[in-house]
Amino acid sequence: MSLTREDAWELLTEYNKERFHLQHAVTVEGVMKYYANLLGYGEEKEFWGIVGLLHDLDFEQFPEQHCIKEQEIMSQRGIDERIIHATASHGYLLTVDIEPEHEMEKVLYAVDELTGLIGAAALMRPSKSVQDMEVKSVKKKYKNKNFAAGCSRDVIERGAQMLGWDLNKLIEQTILAMRSCEQEYSAV
Repeated sequence: MSLTREDAWELLTEYNKERFHLQHAVTVEGVMKYYANLLGYGEEKEFWGIVGLLHDLDFEQFPEQHCIKEQEIMSQRGIDERIIHATASHGYLLTVDIEPEHEMEKVLYAVDELTGLIGAAALMRPSKSVQDMEVKSVKKKYKNKNFAAGCSRDVIERGAQMLGWDLNKLIEQTILAMRSCEQEYSAV
C-alpha cells in the first residue's frame, strides 16, 4: 500500500502525541524532501518525506523496541516494504541490523540525530531559529559532548561516512534543509 502524506500523518499521530516527537517527525520530513531534491530524486521527494515523517513511529510508545515495533505496525497495515525497510534502517547498529542501502536511507541515518543537535543549538540563539545558524556554531556545540547529549555523534559521523561526505558538508546541508522547512515544523 502506498501512503499519502495525510495517511502517514494519521498513522504517526495515532502512535505519537507529544509535540516534541511530532515536531521532530515534521522536521525530518522536510529535511528528507530537501535532500531528495538536492541529490536528484526530486520525483520521489514525497516518498522521502513520508519516510522522514514515519521514521520514529514507534519511539514514543515503544522506546525499548524502537525500529522493531514500527516494522510490525507497518507490516500489519500493508505499508510498502520500502518504507518499512527505510524507516527501520535508521536504527542500524543501535536497535536493528538492517543496514541503510539506498542513498535515501543513508541520508535518514545521517540527519536524524543531526537535526536534533542543530535544533537544540538553534534554541540557544537569540533568534531561536536556524535561519541565521552557521556551521561553526553547530561545530562548537557538537564538540561539547554534554550539549544535546542524546544526539549520538557516532551515528552522525557514521552517516556522513556512508554518504561519502565530510562532517562540515553534512552539517551545512542539514542547516540549509532545516531552513527550508522551519515554518512547517515550528507550526506543529
